Amino acid sequence: MHPIIRIILERVALSVITVFLVSVVIFSSVTLLPGDFATSVLGQSATPENVAAFRKELGLDRPPVERYFDWIGRLVQGDLGDSFASTGGYQRTVAEMIAPRLMNTLFLAVMTALIAVPLALALGIMAALYRNTWFDRLVNATSLTTISFPEFFVAYVLMLIFAINFQLLPTLSNVSADMPMGERIVKCMLPALTLTLVIVAHMMRMTRASIIALLASPYIEMARLKGVPNRQVILRHALPNAWAPIVNIIAFNLAYLIVGVVVVEAVFVYPGVGQLMVDAVTTRDIPVVQGCALIFAATYITLNLLADIISIATNPRILHPR
Repeated sequence: MHPIIRIILERVALSVITVFLVSVVIFSSVTLLPGDFATSVLGQSATPENVAAFRKELGLDRPPVERYFDWIGRLVQGDLGDSFASTGGYQRTVAEMIAPRLMNTLFLAVMTALIAVPLALALGIMAALYRNTWFDRLVNATSLTTISFPEFFVAYVLMLIFAINFQLLPTLSNVSADMPMGERIVKCMLPALTLTLVIVAHMMRMTRASIIALLASPYIEMARLKGVPNRQVILRHALPNAWAPIVNIIAFNLAYLIVGVVVVEAVFVYPGVGQLMVDAVTTRDIPVVQGCALIFAATYITLNLLADIISIATNPRILHPR
């Protein structure tokens, strides 16, 4: 077996094991959440008999280990379970609740990535190209400032500037499935700008650091001795060999766009998976919380696995073993 295929299979197996261990952590954490769904629905005035009957109806009276294996068994079959909450007497499945919210989160993530990734790569390359100039210092100072601010602070600052002072963008991002694409993009602009400012700094600094680290390599020195212009040295010689760490940081930040949007979605009341998870925690809807958390974890692990595979596949020492 080729070394690259063997390493990729090992990484996939480790990812599957990681997802399983994360599912145990998610189930245990949700089980330990304070409060009780039956009590929150029936109210404090409910009798112990009514609470016990309601918990038995939901299956909450069974031991946690039994409930976990029942949940993981249904999960393997693609069933995330049923939500404890009901609308008009109709009990909705977790997948039915998550599916439209996941599409909204993916739309916001793709919109942010289309802005952030090219911008971060361009700024990182230019900062390495004009190293130690005023442009490099300005970009580094701006990125450090952006990294030091939490997401909710950046969100409120952008809301103050673009929504309140200049009234260019709406403060709330309450999108719907039947909304026209142009209106949807406008309503998602503030959350997308918030996430862009947060992740661009990380990707830009990693791109700059990777390229600068390679500029001290012997083949770069040889290219410069041959009279190759500095721009071509970076674009043709340094950048292709810097893709592995750059791809890793891009995948990490794309995973953050899916996993770390909870705060941003809550600030802008965006109907995504993060907002659904916050609402489910508030109402103690355990199956929905478990489903959202597992989707977040699986997405994060999958994107990092893809980045790992790309890094392995682009490594010449593995592609051409001796």
